[in-house]
Amino acid sequence: MKRGFYTIMSAQFFSSLADNALFVTAVELLRTSGAAEWQRAALVPMFALFYVVLAPWVGAFADSVPKGRVMFISNAVKVVGCLMMLFGSHPLLAYAVVGLGAAAYSPAKYGILTELLPASQLVKANGWIEGLTITSIILGVLLGGQLVAPHISSVLLGLDVPGVDLGIDLPAEAAIMALVPIYALAAWFNLRIPLTGVEMRPMPSNPALLLPDFWACNGRLWRDKLGQISLSTTTLFWGASGNLRYIVLAWSAAALGYSTTQASALVGVVAIGTAVGAVLASMRMRLDVATRVIPLGIAMGLLVMLMNFIGSIWLAIPFLILLGGLGGFLVVPMNALLQHRGHNLMGAGRSIAVQNFNEQAAILGMGAFYSLSTKFGLSAFGAITAFGLVVAGVMWVIQRWHAHNLVHHSEEVAHQIAIARHDHH
Repeated sequence: MKRGFYTIMSAQFFSSLADNALFVTAVELLRTSGAAEWQRAALVPMFALFYVVLAPWVGAFADSVPKGRVMFISNAVKVVGCLMMLFGSHPLLAYAVVGLGAAAYSPAKYGILTELLPASQLVKANGWIEGLTITSIILGVLLGGQLVAPHISSVLLGLDVPGVDLGIDLPAEAAIMALVPIYALAAWFNLRIPLTGVEMRPMPSNPALLLPDFWACNGRLWRDKLGQISLSTTTLFWGASGNLRYIVLAWSAAALGYSTTQASALVGVVAIGTAVGAVLASMRMRLDVATRVIPLGIAMGLLVMLMNFIGSIWLAIPFLILLGGLGGFLVVPMNALLQHRGHNLMGAGRSIAVQNFNEQAAILGMGAFYSLSTKFGLSAFGAITAFGLVVAGVMWVIQRWHAHNLVHHSEEVAHQIAIARHDHH
């Protein structure tokens, strides 16, 4: 791997670490300031909001400016969101601004990989980036949980700058303040990312011109016989796992009586499983057989429903590791296949923007579904059952859809698999 790859990895790690710690501290901030349960659940869809709204433009923006600089600007936006949360904005609004930074960050982070590395290293690089992202999720969620724990928050609240009163009184506020330097460190790494020498594509003078192009790319990927299967699988996976972070927090409070600090450790456990699954998949799977992992998605949905029957931490830990492991093994080959098809059909930046749009729309939709279920009185257990049913049912439909393609469009699918096999070698 080239040296620049490790700089990108470091920047990605610290940015994602702070994002995930911020999620836990924002949940705690809403809880301690007496906000309703549905508002805490709504943090997940609020983060996805700008991903969906700005999807037609962020890909083109990432292709028009050196990607290291795009990542730097995005981190600056996230810091603004943190400061808004500290100084009086509603946490849901401030968290949406952090999501705005993340939305601009994502196409640059993945797009730079295809600029820097040959196709033969993409599955490996994806295994690295997913593995590292998952590690940062584990550590970030744990960090957030520890920052709001009494013994650490009392120290943070005691740090006073002489002559400056920031008005920070709550443990969650002190925790958010402590995350700003981590974003600054990520930004420092962003400035160290080398130029790849790829020609920049200028943004059109009229931004509205990007809409038809975006919808055309979206349509092209959904019509592609392997693209549609990998896109629908990763869309569902991210829709589910994006919301699983909050569901595990809610479930461990309801089933095990856990505080935010204790519950955050269990979110980390799911992520450990995902990391193991991702690493195994990057070692064992090839692009041309990626679709064989689809049944794991059905199993994942059924497992989510089994959460309701677990009341002991000793059962919960291996169970959550297994749940995460299935997800990790499912998503890595599907992601690589999707990037490969997207790269062949329309170029990396655009295909990742399409992918983000669909995945974040799923997080938004499923998050709104979960948040509204809680608002209208469905218990955490009822909401989890409904959620698991949706995941298993949709994955079953995707499996039937792929089987239909293999029968009715066998030549097209065989041709696409042959390209994947050739590019993989």
